[in-house]
Amino acid sequence: MENDPNPHDPSSAGGGEEAKKGLVVLLVGAPGSGKSTFCNDVMAAARRPWVRVCQDTIANGKQGTKSQCLMSAAAALKDGKSVFIDRCNLEQEQRADFVKLGEAQVAVHAVVLDLPARLCISRSVKRTGHEGKLQGGKAAAVVNRMLQKKELPKLSEGFSRITFCHSENDVKEAVKAYNNLGPSGNLSAGVFGQKNKDDKVQLGIMRFLKKVDKQDQDAGKDITSDQNLTQANVPRQDSIGNTFTAELENKNEDQGSLNDENSSERSFVGRSSCNDVHTLAFPSISTSDFQFDLEKASDIIVDSVSDFLNKFDSVRLVLVDLSDKSKILSLVRKKAAKKNIESNKFFTFVGDITQLYTKGNFRCNVIANATNWRLKPGGGGVNAAIYRAAGDSLEIATKERAETLSPGNSVVVPLPSSSPLHLREGVTHVIHVLGPNMNLQRPNYLKNDYVEGCKILRDAYSSLFENFASIFKCQMRNESKRSSSGISNSQNPLKGTTGTCFSHSDQKIKLEGWYDSERNKKCKGFPFNAAAKEKISTPHGGHGYAHSETHSDVLNWDENSSNLTSSSNPGLEVKEKNCAEVSKRTWNAWAQALHVIALNPEKHKDVVMEMSDDFVVLNDLYPKATKHVLVLSRLHGLDCLVDVHKEHLPLLKRMHSAGLKWAKMFLCEDSSLIFRLGYHSVPSMRQLHLHVISQDFDSAHLKNKKHWNSFNTLFFRDSADAIKEIEKHGVATVIEDESLLKMELRCHRCRSAHPNIPRLKSHIANCKAPLPTHLLHNGLLVSAASKSVG
Repeated sequence: MENDPNPHDPSSAGGGEEAKKGLVVLLVGAPGSGKSTFCNDVMAAARRPWVRVCQDTIANGKQGTKSQCLMSAAAALKDGKSVFIDRCNLEQEQRADFVKLGEAQVAVHAVVLDLPARLCISRSVKRTGHEGKLQGGKAAAVVNRMLQKKELPKLSEGFSRITFCHSENDVKEAVKAYNNLGPSGNLSAGVFGQKNKDDKVQLGIMRFLKKVDKQDQDAGKDITSDQNLTQANVPRQDSIGNTFTAELENKNEDQGSLNDENSSERSFVGRSSCNDVHTLAFPSISTSDFQFDLEKASDIIVDSVSDFLNKFDSVRLVLVDLSDKSKILSLVRKKAAKKNIESNKFFTFVGDITQLYTKGNFRCNVIANATNWRLKPGGGGVNAAIYRAAGDSLEIATKERAETLSPGNSVVVPLPSSSPLHLREGVTHVIHVLGPNMNLQRPNYLKNDYVEGCKILRDAYSSLFENFASIFKCQMRNESKRSSSGISNSQNPLKGTTGTCFSHSDQKIKLEGWYDSERNKKCKGFPFNAAAKEKISTPHGGHGYAHSETHSDVLNWDENSSNLTSSSNPGLEVKEKNCAEVSKRTWNAWAQALHVIALNPEKHKDVVMEMSDDFVVLNDLYPKATKHVLVLSRLHGLDCLVDVHKEHLPLLKRMHSAGLKWAKMFLCEDSSLIFRLGYHSVPSMRQLHLHVISQDFDSAHLKNKKHWNSFNTLFFRDSADAIKEIEKHGVATVIEDESLLKMELRCHRCRSAHPNIPRLKSHIANCKAPLPTHLLHNGLLVSAASKSVG
C-alpha cells in the first residue's frame, strides 16, 4: 500500500489525477467488514473535513433511505466537505447514483474491504449495539446472502481510484493514506491491491454460528499480511523480443510507462482487428491442472506454431496466461526467438483470456478453451473462466456440437451473438481442446508416459490450429462470395464500426431477422388460426398484439460451416444438427405482431397513430402506465437493440425525436406527467421498438415483477444513453440478465421495498420522493418543466 500523498511525489495530488476540491469515497464491503470503523479511524486524525453518510442512522439516528443519503452527501459536498458513503455498496446498481455525485471538482473513490467472509460473519454475530441492528445469529445468513451477490467495482463505473483491502494490514495502510490527505490533496488514480477479481464467495459458513472464537477475528491477518497494496498489474503483452504493459482499466494510448521501442508494438495491437487479421488466443494446454512437463510443452508449442505459420500469412496466434511470472510464457518466448518466429504473428499476452478487449484493448475473434473430456463447465482455470464469461449459451451450443472429447482432439463451437463474450469481447468462436493428462487425480492418466503424452499434445495443437484455419478459410470464402455477388463490406450492416468480427453464419442470422433468445424458448407458442389478429396475454414486455400471418425466417447456415467440427477427429462424438430443424427456430407467433405491423402499417390503420418511411407509432395495447406508446422501426432485420450499429444512428435519433414529440403532446394534456424513453435489453416482441412511458405506472395491466422490473432496473436502457454509446463504441450495452426481472419490488423514487404489486402501487400513488439522481442529472426524463431529454 502506498502512502499518499507525498508533496515531492508526482503521483500525489496533481500527479496521477488533477487536484480536486471534493472527494466522495464509497466503502464497499459486507456487514462486519469494518466500514464504519474505517470512517471513524480516518476522521479521527484527518487533515481535511469529512462527513460520514450512513443509511443506518441518516434519519435522525434511525435507518433511512438511499435518497436521504444522496441528498445528505450532495449537501456536504456543496459545503466543501468530503464524504464517506457508509453502505454495503456490493452491487453496481447500489453504487451508480453515488458515483454520479462526481463532477469536475469532485473525485469518486472506492475502498473495497474484501476481508474473508469468515471474519465478517464472526464480527457480525458477536457485535452488540449495532446501528442497523444487524447482529446475533441472523447476521450470518444476511452476510452470506449479500456476499453471493458481490460485484467488485471497476474504473469503468466512474471511479477514479479503487483500493482493495484483503487483510487488516491493508485496511491500516488505506486509513493512513486518507489520513494524510490535505484539504486539497488527492491520491493517485488507478486500481490498487486487486487480487483475483473472480474470487468466489466463501461458502459453508454456517458452522460459525455454533462456535465463534477469537481465532475467527484474526483470520484476516494471515492473508497477504506481507503484501502491500500496489497498483494493480495490468495485462502485459510480451512479443517474442519485447515486453510492454498497458493500463488494466484505462485503455487510453497514453497510459503506462511505454518506451518508444514498445510503442509500435502496442499501436499494432490497438489498431488491428479481426477484420484484417484473423486471431486465435489460446492457453498453454495441459500444463496447469494436467501437470504436463513445461520444457516439453514449450517445445511442442513453438514447433506447432512454427509449422502453422509457415502455411498461412494473414493470421495471428497469441499464447495467453494470467501471470506475468509464468514459466511457460518465458520458455516459449525464448524458444520462439531462437526459431526466428515473427513477433507480429506470434506473441505472448499476460491477462484474462475472456477480457482481452475490455481489459487489454486487444481484439481476438477466436479463443481456445483447455476443456475436460465431458465438455462441461466447472473445475477451475481457463475452462471455468470461459464458460462463466460466455454465459449459458456456450454450454447449450457445445451440447449441439459434441457430447464428449478425447485427448488430442478439438471441436469448434460458434458462439451465439447473444453471448456476453460475443457482445463484449467480439469473440465469435470457442475451440474446445483436450490435451494429455499427467495428473494422477484426473481422468485418462498417462502414468508419466511422455512418449504417448507428447504425441497427444502435438495432436491437440494440430487439431486446434486446423480448426482455427477452417474458421478463417470459411470466412474468406464467404467474403469472396459476397464480393462476387456485389455486396461490399460497407454495405454489410453488421460489420465495420465496432471492430467486432462476426462469422458468416451470424451475419446471415441477423440479415434474415432471426434472433435466438432464451426467453423465447421458454414462452409458449401462440396457435395460429385463420382469423385476423386477436388480443393475447404476453410476458414482461408483451404489447398485446397477435396476428394470423406466419413468417418464415429461415436460418441459412453456410454449408461449409458444419465442417468446423473437425472430421479428422475420431475421438469426437458429434451430435448431428439438422439444418431444417435449425431453420424453424424463430420468434414465437405472438412475438411477430409488431414486426408485421411495422412492415405493413397500411393494413393496421386502426392501431397506427403515426406513420413514416422509418417508423410507426402506436399505443401499447397493454400499457403499463397512464401513457405508454411504442415507436417501431420499419427496418427489416432490426429486431432489438443488440442488432443496432453505428449505421443505424440516424434512424434511432429519428425514433427518439418522434418519442419526444409524443411525450410533449401528452404533457399538453396533463402537465403532471413525467416521461422516460428507452428500450428493453431483450424484448419479448420482435422488431426494434422504443418505449415512451409515463412514470406514474398507473395501469391495471401492470401485474407482476417482470412488468415492473423490465422498466425499473438496468434491463431498461434509456434511449439517450443508447445513442451516446453507439456514437462512441458502435454498439449499445445490453444487459441480458434474467435475474433483473426477478428482483424484489422497489419504488422507483425512494427505492423502498414492497411485497407485492398492489402494495407497491398504493405506495407509488403517494410517494413524493424525487426520481433517481442519475435520471435527473443526465436529463433522461421529459416533464413540463424540461420537455427535453439530454
